[in-house]
Amino acid sequence: MYKLATSITLALALSAASAFSSAGEAEVRAAVKSLNAAAVVDSLKPAPIPGWTEVTLGGQIIYFSNDGKHLMQGSLIETATRRNLTEESGATVRAIEMAKVQKKDMIVFPAKGPAKHVVKVFTDIDCGYCRKLHTEMAQYNDLGIEIQYMFFPRAGVPSESSRKLVAVFCSKDPRKAMTDAKNGVDPGKTTCVNPVQRDYELGQRIGVSGTPALVLEDGTLMPGYMPAAALIAELDKRKAALKRAISSLRSMKRLPLFFFLFFSFA
Repeated sequence: MYKLATSITLALALSAASAFSSAGEAEVRAAVKSLNAAAVVDSLKPAPIPGWTEVTLGGQIIYFSNDGKHLMQGSLIETATRRNLTEESGATVRAIEMAKVQKKDMIVFPAKGPAKHVVKVFTDIDCGYCRKLHTEMAQYNDLGIEIQYMFFPRAGVPSESSRKLVAVFCSKDPRKAMTDAKNGVDPGKTTCVNPVQRDYELGQRIGVSGTPALVLEDGTLMPGYMPAAALIAELDKRKAALKRAISSLRSMKRLPLFFFLFFSFA
């Protein structure tokens, strides 16, 4: 299910990109460069507002008028539905970034039996709600939720927080070391090649500002602790919505060729 959710998110992103008109693209790129010559544009696509372009820069979303003369920053809300359109686009960006993270670079607490859902959690050793979440790990796993820990030392890198995360990741038994550390046991100073700094930088790019921070299969960022019962209810609701989306797609008479190719390799 996780691969399918990610595949749909990526396919929709590709669809939007393929539909982007070249009209105004040069002006928007020039405007970006005029503000920051070192800026790298991750993606461009038409904004929900006619005459505007949605630009992703370093994982952040901003809006430029197609003539490049105006810039808007902040959340774009559709008043009729109260949908946060900026956050929806941000979720797509996060899903793409999360899909690049390899399982070997995380500390994984697998679901009991087949995983129904996969949640990536940016964590810190010493934060109170990170520890509270960890004390309920068995409940998450019993409900079919696989927790994949990524690393976000709140004090930055280097720091005591990052030292502890590195030592946990580099230990002989990372799952046990994580549990011990969250129970107040200092993990020591073991080091190895590790993803702690990379995760910290990635978290900053995609909007993580504190811990725990949960990233769902569709790229939605949910800051803070959520009890197991509430989390499974939210995940099941999203899974049902995804099934409806799949059913709707299957009912379409024609889909872009790349969509079928994409799913054939998912």
